[in-house]
Amino acid sequence: MKFNKLLKRKATKPNTINLAGGQAHAQSDKLELVTILLTSFLGDQFYRKGDETAKRLATLVAKVSDKEFVAKAALYARREAGMRSASHLVAGELAHLVKGEAWTKSFFDRVVYRVDDALEILAYCMAVYGKPLPNALKKGLGQALTRFDAYQLAKYRRASAELKLVDAVNLVHPPHTEALAQLVSGELAPASTWETKLTQAGQTAESDKDKEVQKAAVWKELIESRKIGYFALLRNLRNIVEQAPDMTDQAVELLVDKALIRKSLVMPFRYRTALDAIEAADMPRDSRQKVVSALSRAVDLSLANVPRFGGRTLIAMDCSGSMIGKPMKVGSLFAAVLYKANDADLMLFSGDARYVSLNADDATLSIAQRIEEKAEWSGTNFRAVFQRANQAYDRIVILSDMQAWMGHWTPKEQFDRYVDKVGKRPRIYSFDLAGYGSLQFPEREVYALAGFSDKTMDTMRFLEEDKNALLREIERIEF
Repeated sequence: MKFNKLLKRKATKPNTINLAGGQAHAQSDKLELVTILLTSFLGDQFYRKGDETAKRLATLVAKVSDKEFVAKAALYARREAGMRSASHLVAGELAHLVKGEAWTKSFFDRVVYRVDDALEILAYCMAVYGKPLPNALKKGLGQALTRFDAYQLAKYRRASAELKLVDAVNLVHPPHTEALAQLVSGELAPASTWETKLTQAGQTAESDKDKEVQKAAVWKELIESRKIGYFALLRNLRNIVEQAPDMTDQAVELLVDKALIRKSLVMPFRYRTALDAIEAADMPRDSRQKVVSALSRAVDLSLANVPRFGGRTLIAMDCSGSMIGKPMKVGSLFAAVLYKANDADLMLFSGDARYVSLNADDATLSIAQRIEEKAEWSGTNFRAVFQRANQAYDRIVILSDMQAWMGHWTPKEQFDRYVDKVGKRPRIYSFDLAGYGSLQFPEREVYALAGFSDKTMDTMRFLEEDKNALLREIERIEF
């Protein structure tokens, strides 16, 4: 008897029940940790409340024995993928769990990308574990605070918060900088942010007309000086066009600036949100067209690293009810960009599956919108993908929250029948958009992906060479 065959058979059987009540395959602790880090804002989801996700993430930090990998995953999530809350939680748990390691100080320094990262990490540690704070945490966060200038410190001083920035400085005792000394002494001038300038314009205006003039002047100053952050620009496109129409052209120039896009860590689905706001606005047709065209160019620039695969690809987009909201916004955008870049067919699935034909020459955002418009929002039936697929493919990319439940069984039997029918076994890309902790195929049989950022597309390019490319990329991070 060949016992290796028995071992393989056992490894490919479903070994868990997903949150929707269907059969599934559990992820390894490392992959589940990374998936949550790259997909969770620790807010409520369709199948799981935010506090439940936070508890699961804390449990995984404790379970993964390689704590240095956990730290690298948090760094990757914060600095490459722009995920904040989950990285704060992981940093707080590591401060409690890891003692005496040489890398910890450097980790706590580097995980701070913005001033308020240090505040949130400290707030988590004090709320969950209290004092005293670990020395490595204090030294690392203290070193991080020395990187920020007076404007950045003033912007995030959080004077009305339970834990103020000056409190944090007094807790961690960072090395001296002039800006930090001014903060502690109370001599740091208030930050003149775009929010405060617009508020002041509203408060000092003597009439509605005067308010309009003052707000237009604020937008003009912010855009011409390039002091407005990229995310703030994206969120306020509608306001800029409506309140300062003469600045539309310059705002559009900033929107498609490659350097600003790269530096911003803005997640591509944010462009969808901005597009929805523009299309709902009452504005001149030519202004709308300029902004929509710029948004399309910006999202293409942000996803310029989309993989271009050889051979034929099937993109299967989950359009079930649990995908409503952020998962669909992310998934439809990634489906659109893959569809445009490759020799690909597109299939939408929920209770059943069907091929759809879209114009690959359309703008990425337009294709993403069309996908969402065609969604049926019913059940989740993974088996239907392989029952309806009628061609041989080199790879099948499934974008989903992985919560299949119709029939309760995983799709392995239908997949094997599909392979027999077309005479070719495709690679299966499992693109997790929710981080619920399970797969529809055994982990070792799929190319696992997760995330909302442009970095996800970059990783995807290497998966066919290395099935564990996502984990390998994290492991390569150095402190």
